[in-house]
Amino acid sequence: MPEKEAELSALENVEAMVPEEGAEGGAAGELQAEETTVGGSELGQLQAENDELKKERDQLKDRLARLQAEFENARKRAEKEKVDFRDFALGSVVEQFLPVLDNFELALKSTGSLDQLRAGVELIVKQMEEVLRGLQVQPVAAVGEEFDPRHHEAMGSVEREDLPDQHVAEEIRRGYRLREKLLRPALVRVVSNPKQTSE
Repeated sequence: MPEKEAELSALENVEAMVPEEGAEGGAAGELQAEETTVGGSELGQLQAENDELKKERDQLKDRLARLQAEFENARKRAEKEKVDFRDFALGSVVEQFLPVLDNFELALKSTGSLDQLRAGVELIVKQMEEVLRGLQVQPVAAVGEEFDPRHHEAMGSVEREDLPDQHVAEEIRRGYRLREKLLRPALVRVVSNPKQTSE
């Protein structure tokens, strides 16, 4: 009989471990309830994160719009300052030439002789050269200088034996430079010395 009692007790232990149908449904219900509770809290957390991200996105969009507006304003301001500076610089240059223009108008109204008119125009040219020197505009050296295509533009050649070959014989139009920058080249005629070319 002790064997039967041992089998009976083992069977009771196994039955205790396996839940009954009603108990199984209850355990599953508890599990679903737990999942729903966890799912609900996770859903709430995800919704809060979503709302926070939307808020952050809206703030970034607003900041971007403000930065774009500031950039556009800065660009317009820089453009206006550039125009104002150019106008100021141009105005100060033009102001220096106004007395020269006044003297030309006086020369045109003059009723003096041809020699007096010539002397007046020569004075005006000197005045103009002084204004240009004040602006650091210098004439390009030409006559007697060796032809330099960086500063001279050849308009033809002249046969001469008294000047070296490939030197400037005459200046047709004066060239000018501003400091080291060439404003316009001098138009010149270049020497072609037959004695030097044949050697």
